[in-house]
Amino acid sequence: MPTVTEALQMMDYGPAPESASIAQDWLKDRSFGHFINGAFIKPGETFAVTNPATGGELAHVAQGSAEDVADAVKAARGAAKGWAKLSGGQRARHLYALARLMQKRERLFAVLESLDNGKPIRESRDIDVPLAVRHFYHHAGWAELLADEFPGMRPHGVCGQIIPWNFPLLMLAWKVAPALAAGNTVVLKPAEYTPLTALLFAELCIEAGLPKGVVNIVTGDGRTGAALVEAEVDKIAFTGSTEVGRLIRQATAGTGKALTLELGGKSPFIVFAEADLDAAVEGVVDAIWFNQGEVCCAGSRILVQEQVAETFTNRLKARMAKLRVGDPLDKSTDIGAVVHTTQLERIRGLVDQAVQQGAVLHQAPVPNGPGSFCAPMLLTDLGAANIANTEEIFGPVVTLMTFRTPGEAVELANNTRYGLAASLWTENLTTALDIASQVKAGVVWINGTNMFDANAPFGGMRESGFGREGAREGMLAYLTSDEATGKERKAPAPLSALPASASGDAVDRTRKLYIGGAQKRPDGGYSYAVDGAQIPLGGRKDIRNAVEAAHKASGWSRVTGHNRAQVLYFLAENLNARARDFAPKDEVAQAVERAFYWAAWADKYDGKVHSTTGPNVTLAIKEPFGVMGVICPEEAPLLGFVSTVLPAIAMGNRVVAVPSQANPVPALDLYQVLDTSDVPGGVVNIVTGPRAELTDTLAKHDDVAALWVFADAETCLSAERHSAGNLKPVWAESRARDWSGPAGQSRDFLRRAVQVKTVWVPYGA
Repeated sequence: MPTVTEALQMMDYGPAPESASIAQDWLKDRSFGHFINGAFIKPGETFAVTNPATGGELAHVAQGSAEDVADAVKAARGAAKGWAKLSGGQRARHLYALARLMQKRERLFAVLESLDNGKPIRESRDIDVPLAVRHFYHHAGWAELLADEFPGMRPHGVCGQIIPWNFPLLMLAWKVAPALAAGNTVVLKPAEYTPLTALLFAELCIEAGLPKGVVNIVTGDGRTGAALVEAEVDKIAFTGSTEVGRLIRQATAGTGKALTLELGGKSPFIVFAEADLDAAVEGVVDAIWFNQGEVCCAGSRILVQEQVAETFTNRLKARMAKLRVGDPLDKSTDIGAVVHTTQLERIRGLVDQAVQQGAVLHQAPVPNGPGSFCAPMLLTDLGAANIANTEEIFGPVVTLMTFRTPGEAVELANNTRYGLAASLWTENLTTALDIASQVKAGVVWINGTNMFDANAPFGGMRESGFGREGAREGMLAYLTSDEATGKERKAPAPLSALPASASGDAVDRTRKLYIGGAQKRPDGGYSYAVDGAQIPLGGRKDIRNAVEAAHKASGWSRVTGHNRAQVLYFLAENLNARARDFAPKDEVAQAVERAFYWAAWADKYDGKVHSTTGPNVTLAIKEPFGVMGVICPEEAPLLGFVSTVLPAIAMGNRVVAVPSQANPVPALDLYQVLDTSDVPGGVVNIVTGPRAELTDTLAKHDDVAALWVFADAETCLSAERHSAGNLKPVWAESRARDWSGPAGQSRDFLRRAVQVKTVWVPYGA
């Protein structure tokens, strides 16, 4: 045994094992069936759940079939009405009970999680279980306040929830707690590799007296998840890979199911020269070697400023060599076992490809013995196009590149199709907040990483998915309102180049597309006929030109809300002054009022400072998407155009709008009002033509960040399906809306015109 002096010099730790007996006693001779309608059913076909650290079997669980999923959905549907009718206070009591029971069994949950997943007991004990408890307490509070804080909203009904294997219990809490608080019932499908803590949670549901059918848990592989997506549920919430997220987007297209997706990431970890380098090195440990790197928001791409790169890299290599890889139940272990040998093989395969493409691999010693262990790895001397920089590895592998200027750091950080998180390290707060505003990520940590809280919105941009979990934004994902209550929209009549009727004008009036602040002829040179006019027939290239013009108008997104409001007030004044020039006459006065209304909101739809459990100022900033597509409604051709386009630009977006196909004249005539109202060129672009084709083009366009579609059911379905390629959020509404009433100026327009960026700013010594 070393002396105290020798131990301090070695900085080594002896074994500190946590007993597995508490979990083994619970698991002893267990074969788990599904949890449906308040009880475990007898298992049919089963599969083994194994311990990734040893390869040994832990239990057998049922392989869910489509019939099992249907039974669970039926139970949830049967319980939905009664659960939703309970008062918020009554639902809150159940959530409080679940939180308390989980606290009382936190050691069992922690040990079981480490056995099942392979993560170090320190992490499951000190992070996963306390955070899961926090979510149930927090959402019990939301249940209590629901009627006051979300007036006019109701639960979706039955929610299908599919969670991953990296944080099995925590992901359950992230999804189940807000769903129940909002009054929904749940069918949860845990990951194939890690279902055990979900099944233990099912026992808590019984003990807490949760009504039968409110929570149902069906275990199985990807086939079970696919069956749940196809089932008669009202909402799907999925956390997992981007590839599976695309399949779910396609499968739910046109079904009317609400959808939230939290998908993959390739998050930048940016270290500036003035950063505390030792703190940043420890930040890397937390960013990528936490949970074996099996974290969707892991800081897997280090970008370090050139003048400190050598010093930082040397310190990082030294720290990496000291990390302990081994038994997850040893309290001294830093990195446990990768969840499954299949994942371990994938990690090694991607690293091999990265090395073949020129990367230099630095790796800590690889442990001997059984289990799917992976030593931490650092890849240097690689380019931005290297596979290790472009693909989510989901293992303890980090890349390192250098940058010279803050602008170059932003460019490298955003050089990814993902947008889940970012971590910034600098002692200069001005630099930190400036870069945070430019990085395309749903969550930005300053001088920290992988910080989570039930009252902090979490979610991504671009191919990292859409929707938020946590806080008020997470509750909104489980609530809906009945605003579009009209008849199902019908597709407009086919286009014809033949004139429908003569205009009667002595001098012909040529109408054009409106792109980049100027009238433009359609690229194809064709037109189509509406009553009394020939209208330019826009196509794919015209959409491309409009999107390019919108991107060039990016300054609009940086203009203050106050200044945007002044422009919209001016637009309302000019529209009012020219009211007699527009038709339909009954819509003009309402359109003017609507313009004033959205102008008023331009500087008032604020972000929030959320109260989180650590010493942070946690900002939830409402950012514009950037370039949006808007398929305006056929009904109310002027009022519908104003009611959809103006809230989008009031929030700082630039818009490519497709107006009514049958009567686009009012929208096209607005160009003169836009020109004389200080609306910068490219902020509003108007392309007329075949709505279905133009909708598909906007849905497929990678540089259109969000899409609103107020159209017939077939066009809505097509838009959602085609958006799966780039995973943009699509608001598709096939029922008519009363544009002259409150539904025409709903806050939903504001909420859907922004994406929330959560910025964690630390304070204190």
